[in-house]
Amino acid sequence: MKKIVIIGCGNVGISYLKKLCLTDMALDISLIDIDEEKLEGEVLDISQSLVYRNSNINLKIGNYSDCDDADIVVIAAGVTQSTNDRMADLEKANEIIVDITNNLRETSFKGIYLVACNPLDVITELVAHYTDHPFNKVIGTGCMLDTARLKSLISKKIKVKPNDINVYVLGEHGNSQFVAWSNANIGLENLSQFLSLDEKLELENETRHMGGVIVKHKGYTSEGVSACLLELTLVILNDLKKVYPVSNYNTTYDVYISTPCIIGKNGVEEVINIKLTSDEEEKLEESSEVISEALDRILPKELY
Repeated sequence: MKKIVIIGCGNVGISYLKKLCLTDMALDISLIDIDEEKLEGEVLDISQSLVYRNSNINLKIGNYSDCDDADIVVIAAGVTQSTNDRMADLEKANEIIVDITNNLRETSFKGIYLVACNPLDVITELVAHYTDHPFNKVIGTGCMLDTARLKSLISKKIKVKPNDINVYVLGEHGNSQFVAWSNANIGLENLSQFLSLDEKLELENETRHMGGVIVKHKGYTSEGVSACLLELTLVILNDLKKVYPVSNYNTTYDVYISTPCIIGKNGVEEVINIKLTSDEEEKLEESSEVISEALDRILPKELY
């Protein structure tokens, strides 16, 4: 039986948990959150729902010792996005991550960390640094979520199923992200055959600000990112070797940033170096600088 520990059982953590419970997998799931009273209610409620869905799931309120023999630890704790700039909440988010990783360092966890806390790229790198875990085993959801949002928008625009649209959002999971349009296609046709330049710019801008729009309407985001966490979980546990633009350590820019990676049982098994135009390369570099500058606010380079 595979074992998963979820740290942070707010909107994202519970949404991810519910999606896990709808699979047919036999799982041992431990939940960790500072609000144990609410967590007890969630465990009772969800456990009873499993009677009619999946009785092969063992669900409990756990503690950090449960990480010792876990396959995956999902870190979904953090602060609700307060503005359109995810970096605005960095200091508060770092305080939470410091506390979590202090506890994680006391465990013998050898598996894979999945991180879904904003500002995503910076926090993912901080998790890797604070825990001294191998880079390939610390993965942030990153632009996997933005790519899903873009595919959804394009699908509605040109009436093609999202899974048949090959396109990646790269860079920061934030305002400096960009679309690698030069590599975007349906079948072997570049998306330029289906979308005008103005349409591409409009879709890219809409994708960039989608998180803020959702927060404005419902107060938080949860379903999209939890779906990414579920997909990564299934890909890792089943060693599916699928490609997603997740936040991973980039040796060129020395930061965590989203580029396409092959994901399998060992986490990031290979980084795919796709050919970008000079303009796209410049955007990737600019995005890395945004992440690096934010990281320096918390962890000056002389300290790591």
